[in-house]
Amino acid sequence: MPPNARHGRSRRGAVTNGAATVIRTIADIAAGFLGLWILLYLLNANQENAFVSFVQSVADWLAWWSQDIFTMESDWQRVLLNYGLPAVIYLLVGHWLAGRVRRL
Repeated sequence: MPPNARHGRSRRGAVTNGAATVIRTIADIAAGFLGLWILLYLLNANQENAFVSFVQSVADWLAWWSQDIFTMESDWQRVLLNYGLPAVIYLLVGHWLAGRVRRL
């Protein structure tokens, strides 16, 4: 095999590995924000605090599509399910997609 052919494959492999890492990292960060909001909510963090408010707004933005899927009477269960579901989905889809991209 000519040296240039091997170099082309390694370059493509580096690009796909880099893209897979970016996809996986974005999924992990999204799930991290959702998990952090769940934790802050369950610990009764001061929602007037700027950091807590920021985390809540990011989590609301990430979980817009799953709001009120579950309408439990207990607020902590509602938050756990309505924010936990997208966190798990982002992790599963993000890591699956990263694996597919890496195999290209």
